[in-house]
Formats: sequence, C-alpha cells, structure tokens
Amino acid sequence: MANSEIRLALRDWDHLVPVATGEIRPEGFELDLDSRAVTPDVLSEPELDGGETSFSRYVLGRAAGDDRLVGLPVFVMRGFRHRCVLVRKDSELTSLDELKGARIGLTGWPDSGNTWTRALLRAAGVDLDGVDWTVGPLVAGETGKDRVGPVPFPDNVSLTEESLAEGLAGGRFDAIMTPFMPAEFFTPDSRFRHLLPDHRAAELAYYQETGFVPGIHLVTLKRESVERAPWLPQAVQELFERSKRHWLARRRLLADTTPWLLADLTSTAGTFGADWMPYGTGPNAAMVAAFCAELHAQGISSRRIATEEVFPV
Repeated sequence: MANSEIRLALRDWDHLVPVATGEIRPEGFELDLDSRAVTPDVLSEPELDGGETSFSRYVLGRAAGDDRLVGLPVFVMRGFRHRCVLVRKDSELTSLDELKGARIGLTGWPDSGNTWTRALLRAAGVDLDGVDWTVGPLVAGETGKDRVGPVPFPDNVSLTEESLAEGLAGGRFDAIMTPFMPAEFFTPDSRFRHLLPDHRAAELAYYQETGFVPGIHLVTLKRESVERAPWLPQAVQELFERSKRHWLARRRLLADTTPWLLADLTSTAGTFGADWMPYGTGPNAAMVAAFCAELHAQGISSRRIATEEVFPV
C-alpha cells in the first residue's frame, strides 16, 4: 500500500464527521475530503478520485456498460421512503393505495429515493402508468439537478420548473414525493403533512418484511484511481466503517444534541441491532437485488441488472 493522496467529495453526513475532523484517519494514504452542499458529479470533475454518487445513476451506468466508476458497498445515505409522500394538511388521503389515478409531483424521475417510493406504490396496488406524474423542483429556482436521467419519460410524465410545494398547496397535485421537507414543514402553520398518519409504523413493517433499509447514495471511486491503487476500495470502506462506529459511540455518549435522541438511539438498536446501515456486499445483497428489480419493473432500466454487476469482484 503506497502512501498516496486521494480526493473524495461527499455531503457532510454526521457519520463522516470523524474523518472530516481528523479524529479518524486513513491508514496508508492521505485523504482530502471535500464537503459539498449537493451530491457531486464525480465523473465531471477531473480532480476527484471519487465521492458520493446516486445509487440509481451508478447502477444505470453499469447496466449500459459504463465501468468508469467502481462502486463500494458503502451507502452513506439510506432511509425509508414512506415519510417522503406529502399531502395537504386538509387532504382526506391517508394511505398509499388511495393514490391510484392521482396527480403526483416528484423531484426527479430516475432518482434512487423516488424509485424506492414508487416501489411502495406498486406494492400497494397502484398502477404507475395510471398516475399523472409531474417532475420538478420542490421550491422554485432550484437548479443544477438532472431530473430526467438517461431514459425518456413515460407518456404520463411531464416536466415543470414551477414549485411542487406550491403546486400541492394550490391543489394542482394530490401528493408530492420529496426526500427533503419544505422549510415550512417544521412550523405549526405548515400547509402539508405526511400522507401516512404513522409512517414510522409502516417503515417498521417494511423492514420486518424486507430485512433492509433502502440505500440511496453510495461511495464510488474512479476506475483509473483504483487501477493505480488496487487496495484503495477496501481501504476507503474500512475508513468509513471506523468513522461510522466512532460516530455512533460518540452519539450514544453525547446524546443531548436533540431532546429525544437517546430514546431514538435505544429504539433503533432494539430494532436493527448493532448497525442499521451496514456496509459490505453480503449485508446489502437483498437490498441491491430489490433495487435492480425495481429499476427494470418501472422501465427506468431496459434490462434486469444482475446484482453481481453492481459490485463486481
């Protein structure tokens, strides 16, 4: 293992803070960790060796024969999607199956999170072809995001530059899908609520059925960087694993950062065990297979991608 320097760009996830502050240091290489406000486009930045990448964009690249990125089974962003469906506060809708034939806005068509959310609708018996979809920004003026992806929209999907949140409030949409809540969602006068009255119970049931929390973004490395340093993927995975474990230990000790964090940490451990976001190919095999199946079932990928194509040995 040579003592070289690599540069990775990721958003400032809490579990990466120990690496960013130098509390956890890489072994055998130097790391320049570039904190980003939005997910980077790794391939478009020559100075990067890798970084945070959309799971769907990575898998779709692999399906198309593009191997310029080497994915690591390190999902730095993952989460249940039941909470991501919003309706107006006065809406009568309270379940996913009630979205049959609905008008739904969403923040990107091929996005990993929205793919998982549409999977929930399919499982609830909603025909995706019967929904009137509109793709656009959560709030007006958001730029720099590819909302379309490599495959043309289905006939029942349109594109807008208008605010999805305002469209929902004004009655243009029956619901919207968004991984991030509008700012007003955290105020007592919010015009919006979650579709599901108890999304946490639905997410727990989902986990008990599937055994995983959906992966949204992962870490990738450029192939040329891996060819120069074949040991790099394992070294980066081990570094982030140590960072995650250190972060969790500190959160359990310094649990007063939110009023009920300790209760949430205790509940999470009781439900998921020692690690709710495991790294590695084995612990993520079922999740990866389910995601690849959904990309094909929803017409985003023209073929069913085999799981071994996602993380080739």
